[in-house]
Amino acid sequence: MKLDTIGQIAITVEDVPRSLGFYRDVLGLEFLFQPSADLAFLDVGGVRLMLTVPQGAGTPGENSVLYFRVDDIDEAHDELGTRGAEFERGPERAARLPDHELWLAFLRDPEGNLIGLMEERR
Repeated sequence: MKLDTIGQIAITVEDVPRSLGFYRDVLGLEFLFQPSADLAFLDVGGVRLMLTVPQGAGTPGENSVLYFRVDDIDEAHDELGTRGAEFERGPERAARLPDHELWLAFLRDPEGNLIGLMEERR
């Protein structure tokens, strides 16, 4: 088991539509999809950028999440657990997309920063 490339970065914002306009129209990032008013996704050279309101605790701009792609989220969860990682949320399906399912799990680093593991199951 190894962590692969960064698959997604989440940026917390107060106003997703306003921020989407900035990242899409001002910075010119490719818009991917927007499943709700509080969530939007763009592409940054193959890395997904997620704009979201804070999930749980946190303040916009101070609660971002680093996501790592993994081939098998259950294996990664088990392996990292044996290495001492304490998971906040174990593997679970987050979304069904037309051609695959998105599975996520979350843990925190020693400073309390949230880290996500993501598997895109075909």
